[in-house]
Amino acid sequence: MKHLIYAAALLLGSHVMASEDIADKYPGSLLYDKPYEVIPGVFSAIGATAPPSYENAGHNNNLSFIVTGEGVVVINGGAAYGLAAALHEEIKAVTDEPVKLVFNENGQGHAVLGNGYWAEQGVPIVAHADAAHEVERFGGSILEAMQRYNRDRAEGTEVQLPTETFEDEYIVEKGDFRIEARHLGPAHSPGDIVIWLPKQSLVISGDIAFHERMLPIFPDTMTAEWIETWETAFEPLGARYVIPGHGHPTNMAQVRRFTRDYLFYLRAQIAAHLEAGGGLAEAYYVDQSPYAGLDTFEELATKNAGRVFEQMEFE
Repeated sequence: MKHLIYAAALLLGSHVMASEDIADKYPGSLLYDKPYEVIPGVFSAIGATAPPSYENAGHNNNLSFIVTGEGVVVINGGAAYGLAAALHEEIKAVTDEPVKLVFNENGQGHAVLGNGYWAEQGVPIVAHADAAHEVERFGGSILEAMQRYNRDRAEGTEVQLPTETFEDEYIVEKGDFRIEARHLGPAHSPGDIVIWLPKQSLVISGDIAFHERMLPIFPDTMTAEWIETWETAFEPLGARYVIPGHGHPTNMAQVRRFTRDYLFYLRAQIAAHLEAGGGLAEAYYVDQSPYAGLDTFEELATKNAGRVFEQMEFE
C-alpha cells in the first residue's frame, strides 16, 4: 500500500519533507534514505537536497531502480563505490533478480562515480555519448572533488567510463516494462537523458527537472535551449509521474513551476536588467524572491543570475 500513498502524494504535487531538514534519514547505510516503491516495480532512494557532503556521503541525488521481472535496471551509478554497493544491498533485499543494466543520467559525479562497483559486477553501463565524453575529460577532477569531502567514504572509487553509449535513444524491453532512455536535447549539462516508461506514464527525469531545491546553472548550461527542450520534448511526453534528479517524486506541474518557469522568470529579470543598462555586478542581485524557499537558494541564486547575464549579454 505504501506505493499507493506516495503515488497519490506525487500526483497532488506534495512532498513529504525537504531532505535538507534531516542530517541522515537512514542510519547504518551510506544511503541518505532507504529506497521506496514509487509505483509498482519502480523504486527510488531519495537523496539530500543539500550539497554533497561527508554527512550525506554524496547521496544528494536520486538513485532509482526498476524491477522488471526479467532483471533489474538501475538509474545512476551513484557518487561513490560505497554508495553503489549500498544501493545494491537494498536491491537484493527487494528482489532476487540480478542487475542487468545501469544508466548514467549525465556525466556528473553523482551519476558516474559509482560505475566502478557496477563494472565489477559485470553489469553494462550506458550513457549518452556527451556524458561519456565529460567523464573521459573531467573524471579525474570530479573524483578528486568527491574525495575531498567524502574522505574515507570515497574508498574504492575510481573513474570508470560507461561501457556503452548512444546518441538519441536506447530502448530496453524487459518484463512489463518498455524502458526508453532518451536524449531530448540540450538541458542542464552535457549528455542529460531521461528514462521514460510509457506504459506506466512515469519519467525519471534526471537533471532536466527540479522542484524542492534550486537548480544550478553551470557555465555550459544554455538556459534558452533548456527551455526549448522542455517545451518541445520533455513536457510533451505527458508523464503522469516524475521522479526528478533531486527531490521527491512529484508531477509535471510541480517540476514545471520550479524548472521551466524559474528559467523563464530569471531570464526575464536579466532581460529587464540589460534593457536598463545594468552590468554584471548588479545582475547578481536581481529579484529571485519567489524562489527563496527552495533548498540551496543561498548557494545558487546569485551564481545563476550571473551566468544568465553572461549568456544573455551576447544573445
